[in-house]
Amino acid sequence: MKNLDKGGGRRSPWAWIPTLYIAEGLPYFAVNTLTVLLYTNLGISKSEMAFYTGWLYLPWVIKPFWSPFVDLMKTKRWWILGMQLIIALTMGGIAFSLPTSFFFSITLVIFWIMAFASATHDISADGFYMLALDEKRQAAYVGVRSTFYRIASILGQGGIVMLAGYLETATGVISKAWSITFGLLSLFFLLIFLYHLWALPRPASDRPVNGVTARNIASDFIVTFITFFKKPYIWAALAFMLLYRLPEALCIKMVQPFLKDPVSGGGLGLSTSEIGFVNGTVGVIALLAGGILGGILISKGGLRRWLFPMAAALTLPCGVYCYMAAALPDSFTLISILIGFEQFGYGFGFTSFMLYLMYFSRGESQTSHYAFCTAFMALGMMIPGMAAGWLFESVGGYEIFFWIVMATAVVTFAATWLIYRIIPAEAA
Repeated sequence: MKNLDKGGGRRSPWAWIPTLYIAEGLPYFAVNTLTVLLYTNLGISKSEMAFYTGWLYLPWVIKPFWSPFVDLMKTKRWWILGMQLIIALTMGGIAFSLPTSFFFSITLVIFWIMAFASATHDISADGFYMLALDEKRQAAYVGVRSTFYRIASILGQGGIVMLAGYLETATGVISKAWSITFGLLSLFFLLIFLYHLWALPRPASDRPVNGVTARNIASDFIVTFITFFKKPYIWAALAFMLLYRLPEALCIKMVQPFLKDPVSGGGLGLSTSEIGFVNGTVGVIALLAGGILGGILISKGGLRRWLFPMAAALTLPCGVYCYMAAALPDSFTLISILIGFEQFGYGFGFTSFMLYLMYFSRGESQTSHYAFCTAFMALGMMIPGMAAGWLFESVGGYEIFFWIVMATAVVTFAATWLIYRIIPAEAA
């Protein structure tokens, strides 16, 4: 039997959910992952790279402030198609700008536009998913959307990087290689846009909200914002949201430069293709495995029981970078195993963090409060990441930098202790 969308149109969810969630994931990883390696390969200093790419997190930090207004104008379908077209154009803009002498400033502006388009696409795509499917099929296809978002992660952190690495070797010109890569991404998103013109259904419920004005939304938003800050133990919760991932926030901006830099500069001297393989395949698979195991264990033992073990899993495996910065191993197999171990620990430790956000958001205005939680989560990644390059250059090397990252694990455990004191033992 053919599936029917809410508007009565005939369109199988398989025709649009996989491509929609690949389209949701790829620009996020392009903005927040590819930029780090791109600018490192093109010779931008660590401090400038980390500071300016850190600002690209901002659209996801402030997303809750403008997401209600997406409901006022046009349809979710219109927003999805519009943002995909903008993403295609901005990726084309990156491709044309990279060979220029002023590539750094102009590509940052274009990535900034792409980041806002990507964050807005997130809002509209997730809203469209709920409008186009009834509750039964929302539950049935949630695994499909998650799987294809993870495929986007593998493509964004692995396949695209490996392609750029191949082109670097083939062309001998880094800017040309990445220009071709972003040109192909632009073409891909143009095709996605054209495909979704046909594939996305037109549910009857996908329309602007009647009788709602910007003033009403702003008023409701202020009330919701105030009630969020009146929740019990709000300051302990905010400390946890902002500080739990501090080691990761510092580490994430410097890991790819560490893998890429030559041994003479304290790095491991991996090629771009090797970095794509170790991060996008080994790393992502280990990350997913850690998350799955964490979900299984926490569902049986409860959140409170696993808070400290998961905090340890999130932070202590960062020690593999301390070891690699000191030993500078030349075995790609060993490097892959160590990074896989660190990513497994991160996936395992991240489980309790996300579950706590859901737990804290419970009650009135749960959806809006969860959006605020994720905004503070993004802010906790943004600010330390911006300072990571400056810290690296101040201490003068990767080994000391990674030991400082390890020392910040104390902050993670302190934030975890704040939550452990107040969360009930029966918390799921």
